[in-house]
Parts: sequence; structure tokens; C-alpha cells
Amino acid sequence: MSIEVENISKVYGEQKALNNISFSVNTGEIVGFLGPNGAGKSTLMKILTTYINASEGVAKVSGFDVESHKQEVQKNVGYLPEHNPLYLEMYVKEYLEFNASVYKTSKSRINDVLELTGLTPEAHKKIGQLSKGYRQRVGLANALLHDPSVLILDEPTTGLDPNQLIDIRHLIKNIGKDKTVFLSTHIMQEVEAICDRVIIINKGQIVADKKLKELRDDKEQTIIVEFDYRVEDAFLLKLPNAKTVKNTHDFIYEITFSGSEDMRSNVFDFAHDNELKILQLNQKNASLESLFRELTA
Repeated sequence: MSIEVENISKVYGEQKALNNISFSVNTGEIVGFLGPNGAGKSTLMKILTTYINASEGVAKVSGFDVESHKQEVQKNVGYLPEHNPLYLEMYVKEYLEFNASVYKTSKSRINDVLELTGLTPEAHKKIGQLSKGYRQRVGLANALLHDPSVLILDEPTTGLDPNQLIDIRHLIKNIGKDKTVFLSTHIMQEVEAICDRVIIINKGQIVADKKLKELRDDKEQTIIVEFDYRVEDAFLLKLPNAKTVKNTHDFIYEITFSGSEDMRSNVFDFAHDNELKILQLNQKNASLESLFRELTA
């Protein structure tokens, strides 16, 4: 296991930021860590990177306890915090050389991370001259300098424009081929595009832990249909595989079916056979966003 979290709690005064949470992350996984503001995401990341200690529980990174083996954990973790601290007056390569000396890392590694993060053409520019997207690349390059086995990223795409966002997304996906990546974000599309798995936290507790494939292969679907007059729920439940019917507004119904087969043609045929007129007919896909809203509302 790259990351092991067992019964971790963190208390600030009378507030419990984390409440007895447990999970593990396998080597080579890219895991999205989601939750509303104040849910405890950054607190857990600070515990995993040895910045703060937990109040209770045990956490390990690459097999090393985050409290009793801090230096070994730091050697194995690359961390990009939400507010990326950079020296804007330093040149990109100069900044990386400075940090390589701190890490006691070979300077030959600098060219490797510059190439990996697409910063080679920017190496001799001042960090303050770079766009936010390229500053994030500098932060990632710095996190990768000591070739860690685990990369922990706190809101790595916040404030980026669409083009920068796509670039960083591809970069993280590429890095994830060789390393374990644990990232927090508010952007659902990021998780769906990058991650293998999602963990959702709310009010300090884990409320969901799912593989993205499970969400995509959901064995349940909802059809939204609007008729030209009101129809009894019991009548619509006669549809094949229909589980529930909900009248959401006027003559609009949400019908939930079991199975992954698209049921819109069945609804159309059912309406035709019963002389019902359909004004709209859409499939409402189960999504990460809907799951997030349901669990954190």
C-alpha cells in the first residue's frame, strides 16, 4: 500500500476536523479526494505530509508512519499545497537548483523534471514572469525533484484557464503512470478525466469510496419524460424494469429503471401503445456530480 489511513481523527479545540476515517491507496492509483469547503481535505493532506500530527489514529506512506518516521515519509512524498509557495524573483532553474540542494538531490535530476513538466523552454525565465499554469508546473517540478513514490496535490488546478487546466490534467495523468497520486479538487470533470477512484469526505467523515468505473457502469438509470397530461404513477410502473416513478413538475416524470440498457425506446413504445404524447424524453445519467451533491448536501 502507498497510503494507509486507519482511524484518523483531528481535533481543533472543540471542533473535530476529521472523525475516525480509514482508507488505503494502492501503488499506482490516481485517487481524487473530494469534499465541500471545511470537510477536512487539507487537514488530512497535512497529516499525510507530516506538516501536522493527527489527534488519534495511524497513517502510513510507503510503509512509514507519518509521526515516528517523518523523514522517511518526506523522502517518499512530493507535495503541492493549495497555495503554491514560490520565490517569484528567482529563475525557474535557479529555484529548482536551490531546492535540489535542500533535498540533497543530484542536479542531473533538474533537467529530468524540467522535461517531464514541459518547463525546459522556460528554465531561464523568472518565475514571476510565468502564467499561473506554468507556475503550477514549477510547483509540480519541485514536488518531483526527489523522485517520490507518492504525489499529494491539494487543488492543483485552481484558478487555471481551460487550456492550462487541460495541460496540467495531461501532466498529472502522465505522472500517474509511474507514481501514486492523491489529489483534492472541487472540479468534478478533473476527477472523471484523471482519476481511477474517488473518495468523498463530508464533515470530517468518509461518505463514499468508489472506483470511477463503478460510477460509469451504474446498473441503474433514470429517464425524464414529459407527457401532455398527468399519468398515474402505478400506470408507469408497468414499464419493463421500472423501479420508481416520481412526478417532479406538472406532467414531467422521472422513472428509474434497473439495468444498463437504454430504456428510452421502451418508454416511447409504451407511450405510443397507450396513446400518450411525449413532449420530451431524456436520459439522466448517474454522475459523480450528482453523487457528490447527494452525499454532501
